[in-house]
Amino acid sequence: MLPLDVLLVRPRGFCAGVERAIEIVERALQIYGPPVYVRHEIVHNKRVVETLRGKGAIFVEEVSDIPDGSVTIFSAHGISERVENEARLRELPVIDATCPLVSKVHREGRAHTVNGNDVILIGHAGHPEVEGTMGRIPGGVHLVTSLEDVDNLTVSDPQKVAYVTQTTLSVDDTKEIIQALKTRFPGIVGPDVRDICYATQNRQQAVRAISLQVELLLVVGAQNSSNSNRLREIGEELKVRSYLIDDAKGLDAGWLDGVKTVGITAGASAPEELVEELIEKLKSLRQVRLETIDGVEENIQFKLPAELTELDANNASMQSRAG
Repeated sequence: MLPLDVLLVRPRGFCAGVERAIEIVERALQIYGPPVYVRHEIVHNKRVVETLRGKGAIFVEEVSDIPDGSVTIFSAHGISERVENEARLRELPVIDATCPLVSKVHREGRAHTVNGNDVILIGHAGHPEVEGTMGRIPGGVHLVTSLEDVDNLTVSDPQKVAYVTQTTLSVDDTKEIIQALKTRFPGIVGPDVRDICYATQNRQQAVRAISLQVELLLVVGAQNSSNSNRLREIGEELKVRSYLIDDAKGLDAGWLDGVKTVGITAGASAPEELVEELIEKLKSLRQVRLETIDGVEENIQFKLPAELTELDANNASMQSRAG
């Protein structure tokens, strides 16, 4: 049987924002006990959602679906002011799991409106993060997804324009649109390159590098995950057969026919266990030689919300006094 060289991309899988969001739900369950209610999927991954559901998390679409007095968690994608206000009016105990990088975009957008700028958001229509961001910036936001959208923009004052971007888009994803915006509005202001989500950029760069070495690229991630879909698209752009699969069950053995080298990566919401299961599936089909490709070392961590850390500290203090 023809050996199969499997190159494991690094970095891959969970980013700091996803790890934080999952830990928020788990800690809330430990502190308050089940159930806790989560508006929308905490992150875009079925395995993560099913695991948390098994521990007592209940996922709902709207705040109106949450019983009075129930602990409420907002997903990592962020929420609009309307949703936040609805929860506040009902006096629901809320824990916000919005990724800090998404919250930063919200703050930047609001600051631009204070300065009198029309705000342009580069992102994908219908994505939860985009909907949340548009609902956080007063005065309305112009959403652009393509160069054609830039051509069709109508702003109040061409001299007073600013832009922000969806965090799951990399520098490469947005550079053409940003250049078009700068050409049309020479005075436009926007975020520094350092404000782009580090995880998105790192995972895309790693896929670009690995695509030069493989015949087939497998991306582990949810079908509704923006960053996972983009990883697959990058592979295709580099002329590598690329597939996005939820888990090992999504692998078609026929894809491996005549293939000697496979690359594996995972979107920012995909747990490592799904990658491990995929490797085991490959081992059941072929003799696998596994190699992890070195990439950027990620050591970023985000703080948990004060509601959880303060309760942890109080509980620890009470236990210490009781002892």
